[in-house]
Amino acid sequence: MALSLNNLKPAPGSTHKKKRVGRGPGSGLGKTAGRGHKGQKSRSGYSSRAGFEGGQMPLQRRLPKRGFTNKFKKQWIEISLAKIDANFNAGDEITPEILHERGLIKKAKHDLVILGNGDVTKSLKVSAHRFTKTAKEKIEKAGGSISEIAKAVAADA
Repeated sequence: MALSLNNLKPAPGSTHKKKRVGRGPGSGLGKTAGRGHKGQKSRSGYSSRAGFEGGQMPLQRRLPKRGFTNKFKKQWIEISLAKIDANFNAGDEITPEILHERGLIKKAKHDLVILGNGDVTKSLKVSAHRFTKTAKEKIEKAGGSISEIAKAVAADA
């Protein structure tokens, strides 16, 4: 039999009948419809607040506050030389934008640092905000060049 729109059906066992609740004692889920007896949770329109523990002091309030988060923390996107070497050809120019286009790093909103993990087998022109010492040595040893991108500093008014 040829496959066409009029004879499509799901694989056996992949679909189930919808559970019909509150349809009398014969259904097995009549009367309270699986909600137990009385109480706030049995009513229609009930919705619980996240972290609500029935009036008991919630866990997020029982635990002490510790430390703080520095919102000015410097964040880096890290990529290894092994990844760069595997995804680029000799003589290619590598910038954060190109790495993002190829899907090797997420959006280039943080500064990029090149790590010295792995080996470089071809000469590459790499531009990044920072390089580790071993990454610099390996790129230059393979005949490549590096250029550090200077991040523009906003002038204080």
